[in-house]
Amino acid sequence: MSDDAEANMTTNSQWKDVWDQFKTHRGALIGMIVFFIIVIGVIAGPFIWTIDPTYIDIRARNSGPSLAHPLGTDQLGRDLLARMIAGGKVSVSVGFTAMFLSLILGTLIGVLAGQFKRLDGPLMRFTDLFLALPLLPLLLVMVMLFRETLSMRFGPETGTFILIVTAIGVTSWMNTARIVRADVLALKELEFVAAARSIGTKPSKIISRHILPNVLSPIMVSATLGIANAIITESALSFLGLGFPPDFPTWGRLLFDAVDYLQQYPERVFWPGLFISLTVLSVNYLGDGLRDALDPRIRGR
Repeated sequence: MSDDAEANMTTNSQWKDVWDQFKTHRGALIGMIVFFIIVIGVIAGPFIWTIDPTYIDIRARNSGPSLAHPLGTDQLGRDLLARMIAGGKVSVSVGFTAMFLSLILGTLIGVLAGQFKRLDGPLMRFTDLFLALPLLPLLLVMVMLFRETLSMRFGPETGTFILIVTAIGVTSWMNTARIVRADVLALKELEFVAAARSIGTKPSKIISRHILPNVLSPIMVSATLGIANAIITESALSFLGLGFPPDFPTWGRLLFDAVDYLQQYPERVFWPGLFISLTVLSVNYLGDGLRDALDPRIRGR
């Protein structure tokens, strides 16, 4: 049997062990199923429920649940189910995109700080600086400064999406960087990395072949938690009225619009709040399950 075949069998066996450990975490399994249903729902929802979420029907405003409007309508007669689906699509898209940006920044800084000693001090002090900043006021300042410029350049919806994703991404990479740096510092002292270094392997190849594949576990866990953090942050900005435009629904924007009608129509707050909570809880449980499954000390029990 060739070395490549043996390596593939070993990799497959490791992932089978990860899945076997993951299955024992009931909360993670439920979280994965709930999150999968939410993601599929917001993607496929517009093809099943075809009502335009921005369509205004004044005659049907403030209607209760019915066959035509299962969740009722808002103060302008817009269908709340259609707006929930559209809002979920935006919120989940923000979560995934901001998480991806945060992972790239955190992994890059963490690997560079751990691999190159001369960069470790400056990069970690830079990370500490971002950790010391009050994130919500910083986000508010970024939104206020760049919102008009990006909206004029890319349009209100696209410009706001770029701004919010960038703002969340560049203010949430620090924990990923510290976790990756710690793993890289431990890995670079192991025999296989020292052997690669001793035969003259370039640092870039050491990073790509030996370091990055072995720090995937904390990166995957950080990715799941990053989605939850991004969704919460976007919802907070929209709830404060600094997110997307009023005619562009997100779960946070739906909460903001429903506050004025809380006493008359409390269900308008209930539905977006429920789905924000379900999404964040399911992603957090999924992250807990991945962390336990990818930890060899726990997997070996």
